Amino acid sequence: MASEEQKFVAARRNMIERHLRARGIRDPRVCEAFRLVPREWFVDDAYKSDAYVDSPLPIGNGQTISQPYIVALMLQELDVHPEHRVLDVGAGSGYQTALLSHLAAEVHGVERIETLADRAVKTLAKLNLTNVTIHVGDGSLGWPDHAPYDRIICGAAAPDVPPAWIEQLTDGGVIVTPAGPRDVQTLRRVEKHGTEIRRTELCGVRFVPLLGEQGWR
Repeated sequence: MASEEQKFVAARRNMIERHLRARGIRDPRVCEAFRLVPREWFVDDAYKSDAYVDSPLPIGNGQTISQPYIVALMLQELDVHPEHRVLDVGAGSGYQTALLSHLAAEVHGVERIETLADRAVKTLAKLNLTNVTIHVGDGSLGWPDHAPYDRIICGAAAPDVPPAWIEQLTDGGVIVTPAGPRDVQTLRRVEKHGTEIRRTELCGVRFVPLLGEQGWR
C-alpha cells in the first residue's frame, strides 16, 4: 500500500500533467519547481487531502493559497532567470515563495500578517530553502530595503499596480499581478523600459484584496 507521502507525490505529478502542462504551461523550469515543492506543507491540515486540487484553499486569517494553474501562469509570464532577485508580495504561507526559490537567485517575500509570515519562515526552513527571506510589512509599498528587483509578483489584488513597485523595479524588469475592483480583476504583466511602462492584460482572475497604503485601505 502506498504511503501518504507517495500518494502526495503521485497527486503532484498528476496536477502538473493535467492542470499545468495540459493547459499551456510549457516552461520546464516552472514545472520542475512545482514538482519539487510539496503544496501539502503550505495548507492547513484540514485541507491536505485537497492540496493538489486545482483551486485556491484557505490558509487562515481570511487568506488563501492560490490555484496552482494561476500560480504557474503567473510564474511563466514573470519569466524568472536564475540570476534574478525577486520580490514576492503577499507571501501568505510561503508556497509561491518556495516555487520562486527554485527559479531565482534571491527571493524576498512580504506578508502583512505576522502569524502567516512566521508559518512561512518555518516551512521554508524545513525545506532548506536558503535563498529566501520573509519580511512582515505593507507589501503594497514593496520592500525598499533590498530594491531594486528584477521581478515582482503578487498574490493579492490592488486597485492598480502600486507605483512603489514600479519604482523598485530594475530597468528591463517585469511585474505580474492581479489588479482591479474587489470582486473580479485582470491579471497584468508590466514591463519597465527606461521611462516607458508597458502593460499587458492577460486574463480575468479573482484574488483576495491587497491591503495597504497603495492597495485597498
